[in-house]
Amino acid sequence: MYAIIESCGKQYKVSEGDVVFFEKLDAEEGKKVTFDKVILVSEEGKVQVGNPYVKGVKVEGKVVSHGKGKKIIVFKMKAKKNYRRKQGHRQPYTKVEITSIKTATKKAEKAETVEA
Repeated sequence: MYAIIESCGKQYKVSEGDVVFFEKLDAEEGKKVTFDKVILVSEEGKVQVGNPYVKGVKVEGKVVSHGKGKKIIVFKMKAKKNYRRKQGHRQPYTKVEITSIKTATKKAEKAETVEA
Protein backbone atom coordinates (compact mmCIF):
# COMPACT_ATOMS: atom_id res chain seq x y z
CA MET A 1 0.00 0.00 0.00
CA TYR A 2 1.33 3.41 -0.91
CA ALA A 3 0.09 6.98 -1.23
CA ILE A 4 1.16 10.13 -3.02
CA ILE A 5 0.92 13.17 -0.76
CA GLU A 6 1.43 16.88 -1.29
CA SER A 7 3.49 18.81 1.22
CA CYS A 8 5.70 21.91 1.03
CA GLY A 9 4.75 22.46 -2.60
CA LYS A 10 6.08 19.04 -3.66
CA GLN A 11 4.65 15.56 -4.13
CA TYR A 12 6.03 12.52 -2.32
CA LYS A 13 5.36 8.80 -2.77
CA VAL A 14 5.18 7.21 0.69
CA SER A 15 4.32 3.87 2.25
CA GLU A 16 4.24 2.69 5.86
CA GLY A 17 7.70 2.51 7.43
CA ASP A 18 9.35 4.90 4.94
CA VAL A 19 11.65 7.67 6.10
CA VAL A 20 11.11 10.84 4.04
CA PHE A 21 12.97 14.17 4.03
CA PHE A 22 10.54 17.10 3.80
CA GLU A 23 11.39 20.77 3.67
CA LYS A 24 11.39 22.29 7.16
CA LEU A 25 8.10 21.61 9.01
CA ASP A 26 6.91 23.42 12.14
CA ALA A 27 6.86 20.38 14.42
CA GLU A 28 9.05 19.31 17.31
CA GLU A 29 11.08 16.10 17.29
CA GLY A 30 9.04 13.09 18.44
CA LYS A 31 5.68 14.74 17.64
CA LYS A 32 3.07 13.32 15.25
CA VAL A 33 2.46 14.96 11.88
CA THR A 34 -0.68 14.41 9.78
CA PHE A 35 -0.79 14.93 6.02
CA ASP A 36 -4.36 15.23 4.69
CA LYS A 37 -3.53 16.37 1.15
CA VAL A 38 -3.47 12.86 -0.34
CA ILE A 39 -3.52 12.85 -4.14
CA LEU A 40 -3.53 9.09 -4.79
CA VAL A 41 -3.87 5.88 -2.77
CA SER A 42 -3.06 2.38 -4.02
CA GLU A 43 -4.27 -0.49 -1.84
CA GLU A 44 -4.06 -4.12 -2.99
CA GLY A 45 -4.24 -3.12 -6.66
CA LYS A 46 -7.15 -0.71 -6.14
CA VAL A 47 -6.20 2.86 -7.01
CA GLN A 48 -8.10 5.90 -5.75
CA VAL A 49 -7.31 9.20 -7.43
CA GLY A 50 -8.46 12.44 -5.86
CA ASN A 51 -9.99 15.47 -7.48
CA PRO A 52 -7.77 17.20 -6.32
CA TYR A 53 -7.47 15.19 -3.06
CA VAL A 54 -8.84 11.83 -1.91
CA LYS A 55 -11.48 12.34 0.81
CA GLY A 56 -11.25 10.48 4.09
CA VAL A 57 -7.61 9.46 3.71
CA LYS A 58 -4.81 10.66 5.98
CA VAL A 59 -1.13 9.84 6.25
CA GLU A 60 0.43 9.99 9.70
CA GLY A 61 4.09 10.24 10.53
CA LYS A 62 6.49 10.93 13.37
CA VAL A 63 9.17 13.63 13.24
CA VAL A 64 12.56 11.95 13.68
CA SER A 65 14.89 14.95 13.40
CA HIS A 66 15.64 18.32 11.86
CA GLY A 67 18.81 19.22 9.99
CA LYS A 68 20.48 20.91 7.06
CA GLY A 69 21.33 19.39 3.69
CA LYS A 70 24.65 19.42 1.87
CA LYS A 71 26.09 22.80 0.98
CA ILE A 72 25.61 24.01 -2.58
CA ILE A 73 27.52 26.87 -4.14
CA VAL A 74 25.58 29.68 -5.83
CA PHE A 75 27.94 31.52 -8.19
CA LYS A 76 26.84 34.55 -10.21
CA MET A 77 29.02 36.01 -12.92
CA LYS A 78 28.73 38.52 -15.73
CA ALA A 79 31.32 38.09 -18.42
CA LYS A 80 33.69 40.98 -19.14
CA LYS A 81 32.18 43.15 -16.36
CA ASN A 82 34.30 41.95 -13.40
CA TYR A 83 31.10 40.89 -11.55
CA ARG A 84 31.45 37.75 -9.44
CA ARG A 85 29.42 36.70 -6.38
CA LYS A 86 29.91 33.43 -4.52
CA GLN A 87 27.40 32.30 -1.94
CA GLY A 88 26.77 29.01 -0.12
CA HIS A 89 23.37 27.57 0.88
CA ARG A 90 22.24 24.68 3.07
CA GLN A 91 18.55 23.80 2.78
CA PRO A 92 16.87 22.93 6.12
CA TYR A 93 14.89 19.67 6.22
CA THR A 94 12.69 17.60 8.51
CA LYS A 95 13.16 13.83 8.63
CA VAL A 96 9.77 12.09 9.03
CA GLU A 97 9.02 8.39 9.50
CA ILE A 98 5.64 7.40 8.01
CA THR A 99 3.72 5.37 10.61
CA SER A 100 0.35 4.73 8.94
CA ILE A 101 -1.90 5.42 5.97
CA LYS A 102 -5.51 5.64 7.17
CA THR A 103 -8.24 5.13 4.58
CA ALA A 104 -12.01 5.37 4.93
CA THR A 105 -12.37 1.56 4.63
CA LYS A 106 -9.93 0.96 7.50
CA LYS A 107 -11.87 3.38 9.70
CA ALA A 108 -15.13 1.53 8.93
CA GLU A 109 -13.55 -1.86 9.73
CA LYS A 110 -12.25 -0.59 13.07
CA ALA A 111 -15.68 0.79 13.98
CA GLU A 112 -17.33 -2.56 13.21
CA THR A 113 -14.87 -4.53 15.35
CA VAL A 114 -15.35 -2.16 18.28
CA GLU A 115 -19.16 -2.49 18.11
CA ALA A 116 -19.08 -6.31 17.97
